[in-house]
Amino acid sequence: MTHPEYILTLSCLDQRGIVQRVSGFLAEHGCNIIDSAQFGDQESQLFFMRVHFALEDAEVSDARLRADFAVLSQAMQLNGQLHDAAYKPRVMLMVSKIGHCLNDLLFRYKSGLLPVEIPAIVSNHMDFYQLAASYNIPFHHLPLAAGAPESAKLAQEARVLELMDAHQVDLVVLARYMQILSPGLCEALRGKAINIHHSFLPSFKGAKPYAQAHHRGVKLIGATAHFVTGDLDEGPIIEQDVERVDHAMSAETLSAIGRDVECVVLARAVKWFVQHRILQNGSKTVVFK
Repeated sequence: MTHPEYILTLSCLDQRGIVQRVSGFLAEHGCNIIDSAQFGDQESQLFFMRVHFALEDAEVSDARLRADFAVLSQAMQLNGQLHDAAYKPRVMLMVSKIGHCLNDLLFRYKSGLLPVEIPAIVSNHMDFYQLAASYNIPFHHLPLAAGAPESAKLAQEARVLELMDAHQVDLVVLARYMQILSPGLCEALRGKAINIHHSFLPSFKGAKPYAQAHHRGVKLIGATAHFVTGDLDEGPIIEQDVERVDHAMSAETLSAIGRDVECVVLARAVKWFVQHRILQNGSKTVVFK
């Protein structure tokens, strides 16, 4: 018999006995812990925890488990959530005219390496409608002309929100979607939108980071996956990686190497999100790998 599995995540003010009370709660409800991780941040005075467990007592229903956990959360003032480990989060991908990250995520999804459902791909260009069709995923072309008035931008973003609602989207991934989101959309996507930046933030922000890096003669280039916020490229960082380069490489070579790094970094960030391994800690993240 296969037992239902859950992932519990929580954050709260650090206090004595959190692990004991949570593990005791799970034991009392017939749960067996599969793996557990915790971290206490001395700076923020917050405690973070992720527990993957199986519910082995057939007499304890899902409804009872959730109701009792809500009581525990209130008593301990926990910001806690219970996730069904078998549920595949619904992810909407957004892209413009550079498709390596989109192609990589779609391959990982199709091959089962990324446990998600992808109900929609959104783009302000038509370049990848055939790629979307090859995966049998609806492609939504929401054009936005260069220099378009603010009203057009807001109308286009309203369609994005409508698609999210219609498809019950859990996460939006900006897979090289080269549009600056409005403050309103950033707020609506808070904590559920991941962007890949083609640079090792906070260095070389903005346009053409590889050209900037080449001009400065860097020996390492990288990529950064972060949560989307209203501050451009300033959201909490989830994952970063680097690749060593040298003086003989052109800006075009750096860009080609960087594309590979971007794919890996973004895929890690998305996978960790859907596995509920990322907890926000102010302007930073805690990532239980």
